[in-house]
Amino acid sequence: MEQLIALYAGVVCMMLGVFLGYYARQSIARKKIGSIEQTLQKKIKQTKNEGEELLSKAKEKALRLISKTQDESNRIRQEFLKREQVLLRRDNSLDKKSALLEREERDFRQKVDRLKEIKENIEEVREKTQKKLEEVSGLKKEEAKKELLKNIENEYKKDILEKIKKLDEEGIERFEKRAKEILAFAIEKYGLSQAQDITTATVTLPSDEIKGRIIGKEGRNIRTLEKMTGVEILVDDTPGVVIISGFNPIRRQIAKVALEKLIVDGRIQPTRIEDEVAKAEEIISAKIKEMGEAAIYDAGVLDLNPKLIQVLGRLHFRTSYGQNVLLHSIEVSHLASSLASELGANVAIAKKAGLLHDIGKALDRQVEGSHVDIGVKILEKFGAKKEIIDAMKSHHEEYEPESLEAVIVKVADQISGARPGARKDTLENYLQRLQELENIATSFSGIEKAYAIRAGREIRVFVKPNEIDDLTQRKLAKEIANRIQEELHYPGEIKVNVLRENRVVEYAR
Repeated sequence: MEQLIALYAGVVCMMLGVFLGYYARQSIARKKIGSIEQTLQKKIKQTKNEGEELLSKAKEKALRLISKTQDESNRIRQEFLKREQVLLRRDNSLDKKSALLEREERDFRQKVDRLKEIKENIEEVREKTQKKLEEVSGLKKEEAKKELLKNIENEYKKDILEKIKKLDEEGIERFEKRAKEILAFAIEKYGLSQAQDITTATVTLPSDEIKGRIIGKEGRNIRTLEKMTGVEILVDDTPGVVIISGFNPIRRQIAKVALEKLIVDGRIQPTRIEDEVAKAEEIISAKIKEMGEAAIYDAGVLDLNPKLIQVLGRLHFRTSYGQNVLLHSIEVSHLASSLASELGANVAIAKKAGLLHDIGKALDRQVEGSHVDIGVKILEKFGAKKEIIDAMKSHHEEYEPESLEAVIVKVADQISGARPGARKDTLENYLQRLQELENIATSFSGIEKAYAIRAGREIRVFVKPNEIDDLTQRKLAKEIANRIQEELHYPGEIKVNVLRENRVVEYAR
């Protein structure tokens, strides 16, 4: 029973606690609601104040932007007005220029019309003048033309008479020349060997039938070979040989190598000739290098630039007063070395300067200036030392000797050139005249190549066909002949042969 009462009491207390808790909760909730409403009211009021403040600031900013925009608009409007005024001024200027151009155009047309009128008047006056001349001279136009041609013919007759007079004056010289030829027979063996080594080369033929193939149809093969090499090919009645004549030893050697190759090959025609000449040029270039290397080993000078050795090798094909320049240079090198050793000078400098003292002669026919100055430039280009250049440049007294080695090289050069049989002044003058003959011909414009042949009695000139026409070709031959006659001294006469040919090459593919 007591337990049941306690249970009831507990239930009652629990229900009472639930009721009291619910009431307390509701009371707290009402208090919180009141507090939130107050907070919201404050927030609303604060937000309203902030909105009004932002709106006020926005209005102020908008007013500033409007004011700024109006100022910018006014500035742009002023600038636009200024540019409009500039354009108006330019428009007015263009109108003035257009009007001026129209006036100038009218003036130009008037001048053109006036010139046409003057031209017509000139033609009319010319016709009247021609008729007047015909009346005064009693000659018609064709008759006057014949008279002019007759005068030209008389002018050429005068040239012929001058040549005849020149031949008469040279009669004594011919007798003297014949006397010299007779005397020359006494020393024929000696002179012949020297001349062949310097001015001619001989090519041995397997049979005389080859001569006809060398000449070719209508001479085209021999003409091509002579044009490509610049020498004269002499095909005469001498059995088993063909003679190559030319004062330039490199050209002569190229022609000899090419002709020997063609004879072995058997196919002798213009295209093959051109190919073999090109190959021969490569062979001679290699030969030049080989001779240069042989010279430095012989002289004992082994520290030269390879390009300088190539230039040195060209001296093998160069003569000076009949003396081979490369052999002369080697001889001077040995003599200078011996003298320097005896006198206590620098042997290496004397030896090298002696070997290189005539290096300028390798290029003196392609470059203007004395061979000494050319040699100095060559050595400077390839980095030779100053003491070497100083020692070689005074061997012809163009410069004062600056060292003992320079005096030694000068003495060695004189010893080598002064020994009996070393030099022949007449031959050197002859070669110099041939070179001057070629230089005169190549000084004219439109010249492709020029070769002196037949011992200087003929100059063969090849012109560029696209620059020189047939009429100009005849005029050019006359001008070259006149120039040679004015500037050179020579016995007899020189034939000027100007050649012009066109070649068209096409390939079928």
